[in-house]
Amino acid sequence: MSDLLWQLGAMETAELISKKDVSAREVIENHLERLTEVNPKINAITRSLNDAAMEMAILADEIISRNEQIGPLHGVPVTIKDNVDIIGQSSPNGLSKLKDKLAPANSPVVDNLLKAGAIPIGRTNTPEFSLRWHTGNPLFGDTINPWDKNITPGGSSGGAAASLAAGIGCIAHGNDLGGSLRYPAYCCGLTTIKPTQGTVPAFNPTAGEDRPPMMQLLSTQGPITRSINDARLAFNAMSRSDRRDPWWTPGFVQKQEKAGSTKIALAMETPGAPLADEVRLSLHNAGKILEAAGYIVEEISPPKIARCAEVWAGLIGTELRSVLRKAMDELGSSQISAALDFLESFHKECALPDYIRLGMERTQLMREWSVFLQEYEVIIGPVSNIRPFAPNEDIQTKERAKEIFSAHNLLVAVNLLGIPAATVCTGLQDDRPYGVQLIGWKYNEHLCLDLAQMIEDHVGRVAPIDPKIF
Repeated sequence: MSDLLWQLGAMETAELISKKDVSAREVIENHLERLTEVNPKINAITRSLNDAAMEMAILADEIISRNEQIGPLHGVPVTIKDNVDIIGQSSPNGLSKLKDKLAPANSPVVDNLLKAGAIPIGRTNTPEFSLRWHTGNPLFGDTINPWDKNITPGGSSGGAAASLAAGIGCIAHGNDLGGSLRYPAYCCGLTTIKPTQGTVPAFNPTAGEDRPPMMQLLSTQGPITRSINDARLAFNAMSRSDRRDPWWTPGFVQKQEKAGSTKIALAMETPGAPLADEVRLSLHNAGKILEAAGYIVEEISPPKIARCAEVWAGLIGTELRSVLRKAMDELGSSQISAALDFLESFHKECALPDYIRLGMERTQLMREWSVFLQEYEVIIGPVSNIRPFAPNEDIQTKERAKEIFSAHNLLVAVNLLGIPAATVCTGLQDDRPYGVQLIGWKYNEHLCLDLAQMIEDHVGRVAPIDPKIF
């Protein structure tokens, strides 16, 4: 049993530890052994936290032996992305020039995981500035997708997803400004919840200054997991209040209507790159599963998806050009420079009045989606219109970068609107995983997760796996 603990999910692991069927030390030792075994093949973990993790595991067992109250993730191994702070460690965010800058305190999401009893066992790889849909950087190199070395593990939480898919940890922390939780989950056969903006507190003590306003409003922290139950458990743990984030808001569970009265929009026609056959089949199957469960599923797309993506690009591109680009060029490499050039090219440069008007238009788009999601409570849509692309294909040519961006119109629309979306795997096609996202209105995370659970129950889970990278 102890040799196979890495195959278990967070909920199963926490239950075994709480019942004293296994010790936290056994769990952490087994996951660290798994990390040592498979990480050289996939390069997903940038640093193992062996010593600190073992000390925490011993303490966790002492707490159990004294029959003290424990948190919902007591003894559960997790990984932390390299762009949030852990006290006494660096958070280089893929940048060589930040590798020695040590954090004076934890980020709120780390504190919340620790309060729940989780034990960090490693830091996960991310592209420079966490601003690509592929994970690689000159400091740590490229992360390999354990399903297939010829496709990206996704980004920017690609290290988080690849490590979890290969059995390292039970929960992987990540974040999402333009799909960085959902796209890696899609590429690696995993689940996630991109929460409503503000429900999981965010702050980096190492930050010299706060990010520009739209980067604050369009990004979220969240979990990547191997099951929907674990996503729900991790989200609840991560979403505790922290006063260092003034945008934090308490989420609440909206009452779910009976299946027969709930209408679901199936977005089979999403603007941008044409839907790949595998994506179309995933959407079709997800719709049929929920229809069989009694939901009213109609083929209709939400309003102005392409325009949402254009506004996202305009707002983020303007903030990059106006506030961040000079420092990024000084700290980053030619890889991120190419990615930023392509991103900025997707929308014309905005003067201040144009930037303000884009913010005004964002409110209008939010209003239209709010009304749409009043009639159709959840949208089933693609995470990406296309199959996972080849590693570093996103920085090869402007034309290919634009095609990839257009394939992710719905992905970034969710960020623009600040609304939740769960991603769930819909099974394997040609030995590669695919999935869909279920999008709801603000604070409706649990409805998105409940519907994703129905799909998972029907399809089953595909991870963890031994890396298939021969």
